[in-house]
Amino acid sequence: MFQEAINYPRNGDSAIKNLAIGGLLLLFSFLLVPAFLVLGYILRALRMVMDGEEELPEFDEWGELLTDGLQVFAIGFVYALIPALIATVAVIASGASIGLGGDSAAGGLAAGLIFLVTSLVLFVVSLALAYVLPAAVVAFAREDRLGAAFSVAELRPLLFSRTYATGWLVAFGISFLAGIVIGVLNAVVIGVILAPFVSFYANLAGTHAIGEAVREMPAMEEGPDSTAGQPAV
Repeated sequence: MFQEAINYPRNGDSAIKNLAIGGLLLLFSFLLVPAFLVLGYILRALRMVMDGEEELPEFDEWGELLTDGLQVFAIGFVYALIPALIATVAVIASGASIGLGGDSAAGGLAAGLIFLVTSLVLFVVSLALAYVLPAAVVAFAREDRLGAAFSVAELRPLLFSRTYATGWLVAFGISFLAGIVIGVLNAVVIGVILAPFVSFYANLAGTHAIGEAVREMPAMEEGPDSTAGQPAV
């Protein structure tokens, strides 16, 4: 699975062109619209991989890419509200503990404990969300409706599938390696330009790992009523 994922971004006659476009869009992602286009392209690639297509999709039908990208962003934004809410509650609780304790050491100790506990909780929650979010995007890609990204019935078969877990670990490993490469590139001036291209390549490779895992999920892992993973008619 790892080898196929790493090679995936190079598949197809237009692979270099598509990688160049994706990297340039990420380079200008601070303008937001290019970032949404990349998200839409990643979603298109995910759908094609789940359907058994091993070549990169084309950058075309830009309106569709933008619409899909906005929906993927919305999914990520909703899930990101969870750690944001935890952090907000922690800040309020820390302020309250300091206020109640005045300048005493007890107030500072309480605030410090709240900070440590919150940091641990945020780490666990963030890791869990990193595992859940790709499954949510997969559910959206399969059902083509936003509600599927938050449906327990849709997410449960994926999250408790060993096949999905394997694909996620491969994608995580690719992302980790890409982070190291980007860190090295950032040590030189040209790294600022090259980093978006490395990131786009890694995202496509990780997308293939997730899509291939979903495609290979045994029917018993998906549930008796699931039609995912069956050949499209």
